[in-house]
Amino acid sequence: MNVTINGNPCRLPEGATVAHAVEVLTSTAAGVAVALNDEVVRRGAWRSTPLGENDRVEVLTAVQGG
Repeated sequence: MNVTINGNPCRLPEGATVAHAVEVLTSTAAGVAVALNDEVVRRGAWRSTPLGENDRVEVLTAVQGG
C-alpha cells in the first residue's frame, strides 16, 4: 500500500498500522507524536490504528537544544 510519511512516498505492507509508519523513521517512541490525515493519534492507539491507501502520516520528534 502507498502512503506518505512526512511528505515522502512510502510503500508499506497491507495491514500496516501507525506503529509501522513510526518504525520506518525511528526505533524509539519516546518524544514522538503522530498525526494521521491531520488528526493526532494517541500513542496507545498506534498499534491498533490501520493505515489505508494514500493516507498521510506525520511523525514528529521532540528535539532539545538551545
